[in-house]
Amino acid sequence: MAHTNERLDRLVLEARRSAEKREQGYRAQALRLFPWVCGRCARTFDHANLQLLEVHHKNNNHHDNPPDGSNWELLCTYCHENEHSKLKDMEGRSDSGNVMPTTTFNPFADLKAMLASKKSS
Repeated sequence: MAHTNERLDRLVLEARRSAEKREQGYRAQALRLFPWVCGRCARTFDHANLQLLEVHHKNNNHHDNPPDGSNWELLCTYCHENEHSKLKDMEGRSDSGNVMPTTTFNPFADLKAMLASKKSS
């Protein structure tokens, strides 16, 4: 029984330390600095749905975390995903980071020749 209590005490202590560490992280800082509103769709959040509010790094550098929050904005999960999808589309990259092949098909490549042959018919 004593062994079980020791194990439980260790688990509780680890959980508290993890929570304190997270509180020092940029998400906790951003949640203290900014109102709990999505910066894109203006959806508001409270404690019940706060897990759906995410920190977006404006310059896309997750290591750039100034204490004033100037590189952060709060976005809901959906707007945050959309923001990152737009970035991937602009870069022409897939989720794996590989450059996606670009299309080489040009439907108008022979248009002039097609029109010329139609006129002569």
